[in-house]
Order: sequence, then structure tokens, then C-alpha cells
Amino acid sequence: MTSVATLQPEPAPIIACTISRDVQNFDLLIDDMELELGESWGDLSFEDALLFLEQPEAAALEFVVLAADGEDETNLEGITSVIRAAKDRGVKVILVANQISPIALHQLLRLGADDFLPYPLPEGGLRESIAKLKRKPEPVPAAAAPQALVPAAAATPSFKATGDRDGVLLPIHGLAGGVGASTFATNLAWELANISKTDAPRVCILDLDFQYGSVATYLDLPRREAVFEVLQDTANTDSEAFLQSMVTFNDKLHVFTAPAEMIPLELVTGEDISRLIAMAEANFDFVIVDMPSTVVSWTETVLSRAHVYFALLELDLRSAQNVLRMVRALKSEDLPFEKLRYVLNRAPKFTELSARGRVKRMAESLDIDIEVQLPDGGHQVTQANDHGLPISESAAKNPLRKEIHKLAQSLFDLNKAVEAGKK
Repeated sequence: MTSVATLQPEPAPIIACTISRDVQNFDLLIDDMELELGESWGDLSFEDALLFLEQPEAAALEFVVLAADGEDETNLEGITSVIRAAKDRGVKVILVANQISPIALHQLLRLGADDFLPYPLPEGGLRESIAKLKRKPEPVPAAAAPQALVPAAAATPSFKATGDRDGVLLPIHGLAGGVGASTFATNLAWELANISKTDAPRVCILDLDFQYGSVATYLDLPRREAVFEVLQDTANTDSEAFLQSMVTFNDKLHVFTAPAEMIPLELVTGEDISRLIAMAEANFDFVIVDMPSTVVSWTETVLSRAHVYFALLELDLRSAQNVLRMVRALKSEDLPFEKLRYVLNRAPKFTELSARGRVKRMAESLDIDIEVQLPDGGHQVTQANDHGLPISESAAKNPLRKEIHKLAQSLFDLNKAVEAGKK
């Protein structure tokens, strides 16, 4: 007769654990862990995790998910101890961070976390991280010489410079400090690079703010010395060398970062910038340019070559005054000021009638058309930038991301229509 004991199902082995101060602060993480692992996971506090990792039972662990928020920054020493203990036992670590300062986040990542996810978790993010951890690296042939490992996000473009494109040049110029021009440029470029699953355009972004350029920061990319070498000698730089100076983000977006060190904006001439743009246009379908807010001698070069020149502003007096200054300067030099397309960032919501009335009065008083109004994306935008991710990767439903996606779609469709008309 079968004993009752044999009818009792054995408990599922624990192959993963969440480690946090209070996992209830990460309710979306709980849902995803249950979805991916069922009952094969547990939860530990930071203190209990150190004790558990010393026990024989910890040998069954495949990975841990360490979740921390801003309040945990006072306990960085305890958190780092947990990461070190896990790595010593050969347990992989996924770091989930919510509103942690960039300095603290950088410190935790340097300790060897195998993957990183922002919180709230992007849809399917945990599943992809787990799959990445389980993916075995391909064996290196014994005869091969050892090579430095280059992260996928920092790879150079894989295609050859064929010069068979005629790219659309879209510079982006912030008319005042802090209006979000670099955020807009980075996310517009990323949305264009992902606009179609079957016919995605080839997109690059040139960060020409040589002193405070932050595109590399917003995408967590390294700044290569080759960038400075290219800028110093554009006359002897061919398209292949130009492409090799770039880095790629997720194998889709190609980035010519700002130099590692601050250099004078006047180090390059209009001819230098014209050569850079020509090489970019010949090899990419869309060329996004993040311009410095300062007007320099080569601003004219970029404006003259641009198909559309986006000018970002906010609903404040300094932006209004700077619009007038910019237009007066362009008219005095007989430059094509009509190429400017005004984008209002942090625009009021539809229900804020008085504020929307201010937008209308501002446009009328400046004699301009504000063609694009971007909503305030809130702290999710700052968080995405600090984590080095496009908004779509960390907060796909963010209202700012949705508007940038709409703009990217319209630009893509317009370009397709123009190309069709040429045939």
C-alpha cells in the first residue's frame, strides 16, 4: 500500500532569491518572479542573505535579484557585502534599482552585477535578463590570441562604409539650458532606429556639444579617443575611419560621442563639420545632430545643410527672449531661419486651459508656429537618463516617449513618401 508520505509533492527547489530591504516595495518584481519561476524562488533581507549564502543550501541557487531604492543608499556597505558574497559562491546577480543616484548605481555595478534592470521593470525585462544569464558563452578556440572583451553596447558599426545613402539631417538645438534637447535628440534617434521591424532605417546621432555633450551618458556608452582624432583631422579622415570612431547602442543606434575631454567649440571649422555630416549622410538614412546651445561659427553650416532644424524651448521668458535673439541673428546674416521647427518641451496638459492659452499667446507674440508640444515625462525621464537607457526601454508608456515615437513615425513616413516620389 502506498504510504501517505509518498503522495505529498516535494517542494520545488529554490533556484533564485530576491534580496531587498522590503520586497513589498517592489510589487512588480514579485509578480514577475512568480510568473517566471513559480514557487522556485524565495525572498531574503540583506542581513539574512549573508547568512544564507554561507549555508550548503545556497549551492542550488542559480541567481539572485538584488532590489534597492534611494533609501538603501545609507546601507551601501551592506549591499556590497551581499554582492561580493554571491559572486564568491558563483551565484549570478541581477540588480534592480529604483531612484538610486548615479554614483551609487555605478559603485554597485562595478562590483560585478551580471545584469541591471530599472524599476518599474520594463515589460519582459526580467525574462530577458534570466535568459541572458543562462546563455552560455561561446568557447574561445585554443589557438586564438586573447582579446579584450568589448561590451555589445560599445561595439563599432558592423557594416562597411558604402556611401550608398542620402541621409536626412535633423539637428536639435536647445534655445536655453536644461530644456531637454539632448534627451529629445537621443530618444528621437532611438525611436527612428526601431520604427520598423522589417524595414528599419540606419540611424546615427552626432553629439557636437564638445564640452557638455551627454548623449554618451544617456546611453551608457564609452567616449573614445578616436573621436578627438577625427575632429583634429577631418580632411584626412575617410568614411571607414569615421565609422570606426563610433560606438553602437544595442546594435541599432550608431553614436559619434562628444570627446572624453572638454575641447573648444571653435576647434573645428565649418569645413570640418561639413565633412563629418557628408560622411554621415552618405552612410545613414537619418542623421540626428545634438547641437550646443551656444551659436558658433559652424552653426551656419549645420543649419544650411539641415532638412529640418528643431529648436527646443520651454514656456518661460528666457526661452521667448532667446527665440527673438536667434531669429534676429539668422535674419541679419541672411540665413534660412525658416528651417527652424519649434518644439515646446514640458508643455501643459490638455486640461490646463490657462497654460495652453499662454502657449498660444507666446507663439503669437513671437510670430512663430509651435509645431510640436512634448509633455513633461516626470522623474521617469531623469531616471532613464541616469541609468543610460532610452525612455522606451525603461518606461515605454511614458507620455513623453509616446509623443517622440509619434514624431519619429511621421518623419519616417514622410521620408518614405519623398523617396517614393523620386522613383
